[in-house]
Amino acid sequence: MDLQRRRTRGGALAALAILALTGCGASEPLGDQARAIAGDGGTSYPLVLDNCGHETTIAAPPQRIVSLDQSSTEILLSLGLEERMVGTASWTDPVLDSLAAANESVPRLADNAPTYEVLLGADPDFVTASFGRHYNDGGVVTRDRLDETGVASYLSPTDCDNGVSINGGGTRTTALTVDALYQEIHELAEIFDVTDRGDALVAELQARAAAATEGLDFGGRSVMFWFADTKTPYVAGGLGSAAFLASAAGMENVFADETDDWPAVGWESVVEADPDILVLGDLLRARFPGDRLDEKIEFLQNDPLTRDLPVVREGRLLSLHGAEMNPSIRFVDGLEKIRAWWDENEDDL
Repeated sequence: MDLQRRRTRGGALAALAILALTGCGASEPLGDQARAIAGDGGTSYPLVLDNCGHETTIAAPPQRIVSLDQSSTEILLSLGLEERMVGTASWTDPVLDSLAAANESVPRLADNAPTYEVLLGADPDFVTASFGRHYNDGGVVTRDRLDETGVASYLSPTDCDNGVSINGGGTRTTALTVDALYQEIHELAEIFDVTDRGDALVAELQARAAAATEGLDFGGRSVMFWFADTKTPYVAGGLGSAAFLASAAGMENVFADETDDWPAVGWESVVEADPDILVLGDLLRARFPGDRLDEKIEFLQNDPLTRDLPVVREGRLLSLHGAEMNPSIRFVDGLEKIRAWWDENEDDL
């Protein structure tokens, strides 16, 4: 990811850069003491970041945050910043149970992307997003326009490659790793002067992921990740977030040659690929046919092209929440579910 910062904390990011796929995701909130609004004094302001090719200056810890995506929202809640949040949007799943109480006080501006007028009505001083489409022309608002109104903005480095947003129209050229997510956690923690919380969160994610993947090896069995849509299914390509779930578990992604994070393919291609395992996204947003798990299973069992696939007949199906298949702190929850499924089904594979 091409996201260089002008200020760093004692080489923390350099240390993170050497971490391989050790895992991430968080389901546990920090303690009450960590949720205090006061910063820990670890950040020097003004803080200047080169954030995916966009220079962002943070003059002081932001106090009115709007998060445009669930992934970003759950990082902020995990850092104990709910009292500074004035809006969230773009949800695929219910909030993590462990963050539900904190999330209750945060207004939801929209289930999907809000309009610029709705965003403006929340009077934010800081806007963050996981996906760059929100900052495109025709999206919620451009980052230049936010700059003009004195509102700082941030884009997750998981959506950045060579200074360009992948979801905003760019092309991923190198495989996404968990380092980009850890970088996001550390940078947001630094922006809000809660660096100790960021350190603790990353350490927790690393420990959980290491436990989930210890001894886990699917032995190269083939897998397809199906996110959404029954007409032209969106499946995981070889460079995005679901691909590193497969890699961590020792599986081979049948669409590894696809460079888009979630390319749309034909069902004939799925039949030809004949995966050993199907990972099905269970999305509760219900935007497209096949978002929900039960719709996916019904389709697979009744469609003439898919019902005779061995993986369908033999029920080698594993479900993950949509947020667990996106680059988010929930990917460690995804790893834990994959591990539990393997422990239960290993003898039948």
